[in-house]
Amino acid sequence: MSENEQKLISLGLAVLEIEAQAITELTKRIDQKFAAACQILLNCEGRVVVTGMGKSGHIGKKISATLSSTGTPSFFLHPAEASHGDIGMITRKDVVLALSNSGETEEIIHILPLIKRLDIPFIALTGVSNSTLAKMADINIDVSVNQEACPLGLAPTASTTASLAMGDALAIALLEVRGFTADDFAKSHPAGRLGRRLLLKIEDVMHIGSAIPSVSEEALLSQALIEMTQKRLGMTTVVKSGHPDTLIGIFTDGDLRRALDKNIDIHQTPIHTVMTKNFKTVSTFMLAAEAVNIMETYKITGLPVVNEQGKLVGAFNIHDLFRAGVM
Repeated sequence: MSENEQKLISLGLAVLEIEAQAITELTKRIDQKFAAACQILLNCEGRVVVTGMGKSGHIGKKISATLSSTGTPSFFLHPAEASHGDIGMITRKDVVLALSNSGETEEIIHILPLIKRLDIPFIALTGVSNSTLAKMADINIDVSVNQEACPLGLAPTASTTASLAMGDALAIALLEVRGFTADDFAKSHPAGRLGRRLLLKIEDVMHIGSAIPSVSEEALLSQALIEMTQKRLGMTTVVKSGHPDTLIGIFTDGDLRRALDKNIDIHQTPIHTVMTKNFKTVSTFMLAAEAVNIMETYKITGLPVVNEQGKLVGAFNIHDLFRAGVM
């Protein structure tokens, strides 16, 4: 490793250490003020209006997005634009959350009288506890840092990281108290892989009807292998004779390997003597993501699907989940 590479690595580590320390220091400020701020946000009947200038504004946009996606309706308001008409976006049911490391951001101070006139709660995240914004806020949360990661002490680095972390703390605390669920989260993220993982149900990916690999308990192992080959799920269900929806076992590629190791005659052996009787099933209304967890836990690649009465209604394998974008 060259001297220049070592220097770059050392500088990178120093930045992470400074910012990690800044976040660690925040743990001392998760106190009654934090709880009071959370309560104000929980009681908000409108939206949380997040505002900030410059780098604080960028962090504010992310905090607002996190709040919105976790059950707390929010939008970002640019403080400079607010002075030119956009403040009309704020209603008497809203709460304002302002970010300013100095606590003296002029654009926010200019709109404070209008916010106060609306008589709505004003929460500030500042780095200076005796600043104008800190003093005028109903709740001020201290997000000060001992030093910026920037060696010049000019570029907002550790301070923006601290503000972002505190915003996440607020959002997730609210999520937990609201009882916000994965299903609620999915409704805010219907597109892309995240939405598919959270919303897709087993009934959306399973094979049904004649596409279900299935043989009677009296069928020979050779017949089961033909069914497995034709249906291409790496398994077949085994059902009770005369009752095609009564599942009594399954036979998989793994079962076949174990049978062959025992030199079993596939043309003479009934499937019910070599099938797996203690098997896993999933229900139609189960989330596909839950099936992924079952497959990973028990090292299986295919599963039969049953309805509320325990009757066989479908089957699928790991490749169906891949095609659906769940894995």
